Amino acid sequence: MALRPKLHPSIVALISLASSIAAKHPDLGRRYVAQLRELGVPEHQIAQAVEIARSIREAAAETYDSAFEETLHETGEVSPSPGSQA
Repeated sequence: MALRPKLHPSIVALISLASSIAAKHPDLGRRYVAQLRELGVPEHQIAQAVEIARSIREAAAETYDSAFEETLHETGEVSPSPGSQA
């Protein structure tokens, strides 16, 4: 079996940055931003990765919220949120 070349460390760090942002893990995100800067990745490429990750995170949250709302309405029972007056 032929060996495949590994991804460049900057690609791995960009993927990791985007994943940590999508997962809402700020400490990891900061670590990968620092690593990307050390690797010489231009700031505009780091910013683009952040923008893409935020977009994915927001789309996932909207999809989750929408699916959850559908589930609530299927049962016909919607409980008031904690602290609200019924």
